[in-house]
Amino acid sequence: MGGFIGSILLGAIADGSECADAATAPGYCVNPGTITRSGEQLGKQLVATIFCAVYSFVVTYVLLKAIDLVIPVRPQVEGALDLHEHGETAYNHTPTKAYVPEVKDEAKPAIAEVNV
Repeated sequence: MGGFIGSILLGAIADGSECADAATAPGYCVNPGTITRSGEQLGKQLVATIFCAVYSFVVTYVLLKAIDLVIPVRPQVEGALDLHEHGETAYNHTPTKAYVPEVKDEAKPAIAEVNV
């Protein structure tokens, strides 16, 4: 997301028009003689960024469909994928026995006393 937004905002927050000529650019210009901010540059950045996003989506979709013809991309079973795919369970946080709280005896002190 940062690359997408940064690519678009380049047209909005680049150096001003006074930085267009590298020979006469003031000292505060970051990249004199390169891109300067303008509505036109913002439009170019927006179109190029959206084109790249759409292109990436289409190419990824086509590649996944081609891979799916050879090797299934989606798992063949529902649930317990670790056990089915790898023969083991991961992140098994379910307790194997019921939790029974320990009953505290009121006669016993909460902290053991040490005789010195």
